[in-house]
Amino acid sequence: MTSLSLSKRQRAATKRRRTADEGHSVTLDCLYNISYGSNEYLFWYKQEGNKSPKFILSRFKLGEGKTEDEEKYSSTLDSSLRSVPLKIQKLELSDSAVYYCAVRPTVTGNTQPLYKNLTAAH
Repeated sequence: MTSLSLSKRQRAATKRRRTADEGHSVTLDCLYNISYGSNEYLFWYKQEGNKSPKFILSRFKLGEGKTEDEEKYSSTLDSSLRSVPLKIQKLELSDSAVYYCAVRPTVTGNTQPLYKNLTAAH
């Protein structure tokens, strides 16, 4: 069995645990409620263990977006339902992870770049 977890991030919704069999497919739901205007930018990420989240795909109201592995992942943004479900096909044990659905803009406020002093001590 492959255990999948879907967590909440920003204004994207539904947090729950999903379980599915290897070799099958599963669809993870994501409902959103944004008021940033007519542009909708939605992203899916996969986080394994303590690693950083890894980009899976993006969907835009205008245009298709990008998908890292088109044979594995698919999604369609439905603006009328405010939904962007993620379908994962041919499940493998390595698909066990936490999946995040994120809405852009996810961060507002200070837009100044942050720089770190990278000079080494001699």
